[in-house]
Amino acid sequence: MTDSHHVLQASEAPRPVRPTGARAGMVRPVLWFLLMVSTVLNIVFSSVGDNVLAGAGFGLAVLACVAALIAHHYRHRR
Repeated sequence: MTDSHHVLQASEAPRPVRPTGARAGMVRPVLWFLLMVSTVLNIVFSSVGDNVLAGAGFGLAVLACVAALIAHHYRHRR
């Protein structure tokens, strides 16, 4: 019979499942690529000054890529 009041020890705690295979190694390079493209487009649209909303949108994309890279780093560090 299972004990419903059993407290898990650190060694018994379930570990998060990490993706394996080709997808696991592709997240960081794709995020870096999107960061570079978004940065260049942000610079172009901000310097042209024609469409301010496009520049702001690409600026937000840059911030999202940076946040995703930081989160990915802390999630997958050893």
